[in-house]
Amino acid sequence: MPRARCSDQPLPEFVTALEQFNQGRFFEQHETLEMLWRNEFGRLRGLYQGILQVGVGFHHLKRGNYNGAVHLLERGLSRLAAYAPACQGVDVARLISETRRCYEQLLSLGAQHLDAFDWSLVPQVHWTSGTPPTTSTQPEHHIG
Repeated sequence: MPRARCSDQPLPEFVTALEQFNQGRFFEQHETLEMLWRNEFGRLRGLYQGILQVGVGFHHLKRGNYNGAVHLLERGLSRLAAYAPACQGVDVARLISETRRCYEQLLSLGAQHLDAFDWSLVPQVHWTSGTPPTTSTQPEHHIG
């Protein structure tokens, strides 16, 4: 079975994970994306993993884990670079830019000043079309 590519419509589970991310439900988005990532062996594996790592980086930041936040944001940014400017309808370039701004602020604050982090900078995942692509007409994908 051919694997999905960046130009394909996203799976409904991917749309759900991005909604979770945008709601700040980073632990839940991790669980949803991990299921997709573990079952994807093609090009999209890195996209799923990159967004997952960015979300988990913000989860660590919420918990006050500076090292975990820095490490995972860095890894997520690195992984997402291959998918810019867009993939699966996601504006990856914007996600990278906005996440990098958070990463740089985090580095400038250091572990001792996490309480000064500007949470209004945490990015939302944006769709290139402005709204999530419809998933009702996409071909069937099997996970698991």
